Amino acid sequence: MRRSTGERDIVVTALKGAVPYIRMFKHKVFVIKIGGSVFANPELTRHIVEQIGLLHEVGIKCVLVHGGGPQSTSMAEALGIPSRFVAGRRVTDARSLEVSAMVLNGLVNTRILAACRDLDLPAVGMSGVDANLIRARRRPPVDVPGEEQGLVDYGFVGDIEGVTSETLKRQLDAGFLPVISPLSADAAGTLLNINADTVAAALAAALEAEKLIIATGAPGILEDPDNPASLVSYIDLAGLARMKAEGRLASGMAPKSDAIRSAIEGGVRRVHVISQELPDSLLLEVFTNEGTGTLVVADTGSLTAAEQGVDKNG
Repeated sequence: MRRSTGERDIVVTALKGAVPYIRMFKHKVFVIKIGGSVFANPELTRHIVEQIGLLHEVGIKCVLVHGGGPQSTSMAEALGIPSRFVAGRRVTDARSLEVSAMVLNGLVNTRILAACRDLDLPAVGMSGVDANLIRARRRPPVDVPGEEQGLVDYGFVGDIEGVTSETLKRQLDAGFLPVISPLSADAAGTLLNINADTVAAALAAALEAEKLIIATGAPGILEDPDNPASLVSYIDLAGLARMKAEGRLASGMAPKSDAIRSAIEGGVRRVHVISQELPDSLLLEVFTNEGTGTLVVADTGSLTAAEQGVDKNG
């Protein structure tokens, strides 16, 4: 099919604009976390996998960490099991843990792998249990600000103690695309549910990733959670902590802010928070100056004027 001159110009301009970033990020590691709601929709699943596949094909070593919260909630409702959340995090009792294991390792992970097979991508499914990837312990009851019921017991929820990344590194070096479910186990083999953002941050730090990219249902971090137009283009850890202390983060963004801090303090230079619903948001964030979401760094004072004004990838 012959393209018009205008269409050809657009394609050539896009390719020319992407080449510097392809050179910059070739052989670098990106950890990409995608919320579970995307994978409840086959069309959205294929679209996001296509974008990750393109990154993979140009030589970027991608690790995909997926959630599965909406599917777990729906499955629990179908089985008559109530779901409870505290401060944006799921409380996981024994029955809920069984549901999470079925949904995360079975339904969601397998569907992503099937979409990767359809696109001829060499994906490998793993959880935090495999090869002792994520070492965790059960979270003790904790005091949660704003909760009037005293200490909160999150049940079979894990806190990460460490990452054994050798197997993951070998997979990346061999050209595979790991797809990670956020389940792990303690030293005694008890399964634990871990927040997917927390898992992605720990893996990004352990792999010395160039970027951690967190895709959410929002356009990025918002000044006003009720106003999608109030996107924050750049912020540092101090600014993020200030927003959290002032209660200006949406409930689902609060635990993400903890994961972002953990990643940056672990050595990840740049964390991007983008929309998982905006078409091609992942490619636009990686291969264009402007990006689409929020860039989080340790200190915005270290950014050049050009970076603060335009370039999120420098």
